[in-house]
Amino acid sequence: MSDSKKFYGKVPVGTKGQIVIPAEARKAMDIQPGDNVIVISGPAHQDKVISIIPEKEFNKFLKFFEEHLADLKKGVSK
Repeated sequence: MSDSKKFYGKVPVGTKGQIVIPAEARKAMDIQPGDNVIVISGPAHQDKVISIIPEKEFNKFLKFFEEHLADLKKGVSK
């Protein structure tokens, strides 16, 4: 997995608001037919930006966050 950013191309938005994730991006993110993705806006200072995150990766983040919540709270309150 690479830390570098990648431009995967431009895709049209269909009449029902649907987009097609380019094949190269699906391959890089291991998104398979039937997989779910999480669509979020942000970051906060860029409210016109969306991110598409494979659900399995988002769940890994949530698990990490839940496991380290107490430590994160300590770090923020200092």
